[in-house]
Parts: sequence; structure tokens; C-alpha cells
Amino acid sequence: MHSTDQLAQQPPDTARDGDAVRAREWPRHWPLLLLGAALLPGTALVVLGRWTDAPAVLAWRTVCLAVCVQALPFLLLGTALSGAINAFVPASVFQRVLPRRGALAVPVAGVAGVVLPGCECASVPVAKSLIGRGVTPAAAFAFLLSAPAVNPIVLTATAVAFPGRPEMVLARLVASLAAACVMGWLWLWLGREEWLRPSVRHTGHRPGHSRWAEFRAGFQHDLLHAGGFLVVGAMAAATFNVAVPRSVLDTFAGSAWLSVLFLAALAVLLAVCSEADAFVAASLSGFSPVARLTFMVVGPMVDLKLIALQTGTFGRAFAVRFSTATAVVAVACSALVGGILL
Repeated sequence: MHSTDQLAQQPPDTARDGDAVRAREWPRHWPLLLLGAALLPGTALVVLGRWTDAPAVLAWRTVCLAVCVQALPFLLLGTALSGAINAFVPASVFQRVLPRRGALAVPVAGVAGVVLPGCECASVPVAKSLIGRGVTPAAAFAFLLSAPAVNPIVLTATAVAFPGRPEMVLARLVASLAAACVMGWLWLWLGREEWLRPSVRHTGHRPGHSRWAEFRAGFQHDLLHAGGFLVVGAMAAATFNVAVPRSVLDTFAGSAWLSVLFLAALAVLLAVCSEADAFVAASLSGFSPVARLTFMVVGPMVDLKLIALQTGTFGRAFAVRFSTATAVVAVACSALVGGILL
């Protein structure tokens, strides 16, 4: 009791000094801690440095970086366009341009995909903004699917990749538009609003607020949000590129139907930007024209980075259902159109 009273009577400064002395005391095993702090980081750097110099890791790093670099400019374009639509374009514009009936608005939105010179990374935030401005989700999703595949840049790249074969360009245009419209109509028939994440239902410009501030805030949010999912998808695509041996590709090339399904799955896993996928398809010379068409139609609509972007933008419930249905519809449209035109 007496010692307690003495401690209580100590001046506050004296008590603080005692705490400081105790805090400055060295740990009991400080030599081992000091040795570990000196050796472990250096050892880890040496091991990781040698491991990251392995050919497989270098290839993985190159593919992952290439996917991100390819997609980033168009992701910037899409998020900027999304923020501009949300901040500067009145909702009445969309009501005048698109037909009131959803069944008619879907093909109009699909054809409107020609105006966006970007890839699938750009179309996702734009589709989100369109829904927020009152556009029916069916029309927005038709635009999301058609824009990466029917814009002039992609069609020109396809013509360059397949010289002297205009039927391949026409087949890609028709099959992509058909798949986009079918998915829009399927959403009208079977889609549910509760599958969409509530955050996509914003109202655009708010009276009394700066439009430029709204544009900047929307652009920053969408870019950071979608960019993270883009990196995840790019990492998954790079892993597949490195893990699957080249001999597996040759195994499926001999069967007509297996080659179509295999290249459809390959398009999903490789996640090649739509501006470059025609050159990849042209390099797969061992596969049939229909199979290579399927690769070019499925890729811009369903791939790993696009699924990741859709999950982050619209929610997992939407991404799982929409991506699965889109893959089936895209393969069917490619086989049908390719069988007729090719």
C-alpha cells in the first residue's frame, strides 16, 4: 500500500521518464533480431531475383504487362466517356435517340457500337453510365457487346490480318451484331434488375453541382475500380499463356467442332484486346476459318479481364449469368454465320 502511494505521489514527468527508459531498453534477443534484419531481406531478394529471371516467369510478366498496356488506353477512354456521359449529357438525349420499345432499342444500340473506337475494357464503364442515365439495360448490354467487335478500328485490323478475305470481315461483323442483339433480347425476356449491383443506378448530374467536379469524381472512381479488376484478369490470362504447352493447341486442330469450342475457350482465357485478336486468330493457321471466327467473336464479349470488370462494375450475380449466356450465344452465332459465309 505504501509503495502504491509513493508511485502515485511521483511527479508525472518522473513517471514518463521511467516509461521512456524502459521503452529504450534493448530486447533480450537483440543480436539475433539484428542479424535476421540484415540477412533475411538480402536472401529473399537474391532468391526472388533468380526466380524472376526464369524464362517462364519472364514470359508471364511480359504477357501480363502486354494485356494491361493494350487495354489501359481504351479503359481510360471508356471511363472518360462514361464520366462525360454522366456529367454532361442530359438523359433526354438517350430518350430521343433510342426507341421507346426495348425490343427495338436493342438493335439500334448494337449498331451504335460502331461509334466507340475501343475494346471491351472501354465498353463496360460506358454501359454502366448508360444504365444510370435511364437507358434500358438490354440496350446498354447490346452496346457493351457490339462496341468492341464492330467498330472501324477492329474491322480494319481484321481486314489487315486476313488480306484478300473480305468474307472474314463481313462474318465477324454479322456474327458479332447478331450475338449482341440476341443477348439484349434475352435480357428483356429473362433479365432481373436485382442481378445488377445497386451502385449502377445513379442519376447523373445533380442540380447545383459542378459538372466538371462530377466528371472528375466519376472518372477517378471508375478508373481505379475497373483498373484493379483489369489487372486481375491480365494476371489470369498470363498464367494460362505460360501454363498450357503449345502441343495442346495442335491436338484440337484436327476436329471441326472441338476446334471451335477450343478456340472459344482460348479466347476467354487469353483475354487478347479486340484490336489485336485478329492477328492472333490469323496466326492459328492450323484451325478452320469457322474456329478462328469464333475466336474473334467470343473474345471481345467474354474473356477473363472482361468477366472481372463486369464483376466489379455490375456484381457477381450478373457477371456469372451474363458471361455464361454470352459465351453460348457467341459460339452459336459464329458457327451459324461462319457456316454460311465462310
